[in-house]
Amino acid sequence: MKLVTSTLTSKGQTTIPQLVRETLGIAANDRIGYEFVDGQVVLRPIRGNLLDLRGSVKPKRRPEDFKAVRRHVAKAVAKAAVARG
Repeated sequence: MKLVTSTLTSKGQTTIPQLVRETLGIAANDRIGYEFVDGQVVLRPIRGNLLDLRGSVKPKRRPEDFKAVRRHVAKAVAKAAVARG
């Protein structure tokens, strides 16, 4: 087992060494979890899922009128078909 070290700054920050980042498969802006196990801390990458994106995109209005959207698309398709001849 190889010992890898880093230094803690006065602000409580540290740089995660490259070997650790590569081993965990993490990069800038990734989330890391700290798990306490038998008096030690284990770093774990936090893998996102679709639910993490919930609320990140707001619809123009709520709820969307899908019947109106379908009518609009049908009219546009019909208009394009007529234009093609």
